Amino acid sequence: MAQTVSAVVVGADRLGNIPDLLKGHNIAITHHISGRDPSHQKKTLQLPSGTELVILLTDFLGHNVMKTFRHAAQRSGIRVVACRRSVCSMQQALTQCGLCGNESCAYRKQSKQSCF
Repeated sequence: MAQTVSAVVVGADRLGNIPDLLKGHNIAITHHISGRDPSHQKKTLQLPSGTELVILLTDFLGHNVMKTFRHAAQRSGIRVVACRRSVCSMQQALTQCGLCGNESCAYRKQSKQSCF
């Protein structure tokens, strides 16, 4: 079994079915940040320790907040995935960045559905 990747999700007030999708990819959400707090626009923002992946939900974030979290991830050498807040968009982003193999995807086998 693959090792679990710890992720910080930035954007949206509710995640809907996204945690289930990420769990199927061995990605655990360690922190969920809505991005509404003005302090999230600071340039010296620090990501929580142990973060291995930052997921930006672009349809619920302002440009300055996205830029801040991208720079924080780049400074720490952490991978960033950006997508809209939908299961299909998340699946597509995970596939494009290499975190999901199309046929070997545990979530896809479990749900027996395709987003494409």
